[in-house]
Amino acid sequence: MLISLIKFISALLVFSTVAISAQSKILIYMDLNQTDHLKAYGVTFRALNKGIKADWLLNYRGGSFLLDYSESLAAECRLEGVAFQEVSLSEAADIYAYVQSDKNNMDVIRLEKAPKIAVYVPPGFQPWDDAVTLVLEYAKVPYDKIWNDEILRGDLDKYDWIHLHHEDFTGQYGKFYASFSNAQWYIDNQIRYEQDAKKNGFKKVSDMMKVVAQTIKNYVGKGGFLFAMCSATDSYDIALAAHDVDIVAQMYDGDPPDPGAQDMLDYDNTLAFTDFKLEMNPYVYEYSDIDIQPIEIGNFDNDYFTLFEFSAKYDPVPTMLTQDHVSVIKGFMGQTTMFRESRIKKSVTILAQREGTDQVKYIYGNYGRGFFAFYGGHDPEDYQHAVGDPPTDLTFYKNSPGYRLILNNILFPAATKKKQKT
Repeated sequence: MLISLIKFISALLVFSTVAISAQSKILIYMDLNQTDHLKAYGVTFRALNKGIKADWLLNYRGGSFLLDYSESLAAECRLEGVAFQEVSLSEAADIYAYVQSDKNNMDVIRLEKAPKIAVYVPPGFQPWDDAVTLVLEYAKVPYDKIWNDEILRGDLDKYDWIHLHHEDFTGQYGKFYASFSNAQWYIDNQIRYEQDAKKNGFKKVSDMMKVVAQTIKNYVGKGGFLFAMCSATDSYDIALAAHDVDIVAQMYDGDPPDPGAQDMLDYDNTLAFTDFKLEMNPYVYEYSDIDIQPIEIGNFDNDYFTLFEFSAKYDPVPTMLTQDHVSVIKGFMGQTTMFRESRIKKSVTILAQREGTDQVKYIYGNYGRGFFAFYGGHDPEDYQHAVGDPPTDLTFYKNSPGYRLILNNILFPAATKKKQKT
């Protein structure tokens, strides 16, 4: 009883230090009652950009946000269609005490400063080319576009967070050769990469991509955050493993791969995957056995993945990355759809998986002082996205649980290094 009273008084003291300048709070609740989950992240992100602190209430009403009340913030919520409620200081104190109670799997994470975001995209990129830029545009979260030139000259150090989507870090142009080698977009893409490699002093695109991949890994080691989706997940790790070996067929780089390339891979240099077997056939649209094949999924109508539950107080990172208003989410495909559990390093944390299978959708891990998260699939609201398909209109998917997982990742770097404690 005495310990509980001390904790409650301590919570009130901490709460009073963050509430002096406000007469009330805005609670942006993130449960099923929220009208636009995606734009709620944008409102919170822009508040951080203005110097306003936010508290992320992990597992409280779907992972809600609590900020100091202001008329301008309330007006922005209304303008963006984001549901909220104004709570008094005493009501906010009760929320803090409830969330931080040892009886509840909840906690408070202080968001201090909006991270500076970079998205790795080629020249000529359109925002609907990948799900992350699509949702950043929809939520009005600012980001910079960077490409190989910027990475190779060290510009990554300017950013807290970088996203990779469907790029091919192996230098095989997505392994689209069999289907699209005569398509103009494929020819233009190959020319662009080859010119970029030559400009940066590389004889082959695959050589340049290995250096780009290692540079990104060094950035993570120094404290950066990497978020990858689709083929940028496995092709990235394959490029790291192949840092001293040629795995690329002649039609891609002008010379054959090294004999015995498979046995020369360095799994110690990868972030997430190990012991994978390469698909060396240049006509097969696949990089390795990391990826789960459509035939293994079975009936697409039964493709759902389940978010794992973590201890908010003791495992805040995976808890932040899995905040959502539902725990079971419809799957979606991509060039890399899901990851084979046997190919994931033991040091990596599985965040979501198809229940009863070895098919893993979402993982995270740390390297050095930084973190990485890999999320399989291309577009959470377009099950079988194909080349040339129209972009997803997120005004029809403003409560998408699959897209919410992306946005958790942009707020994670804003969290203080230590949990908000009472």
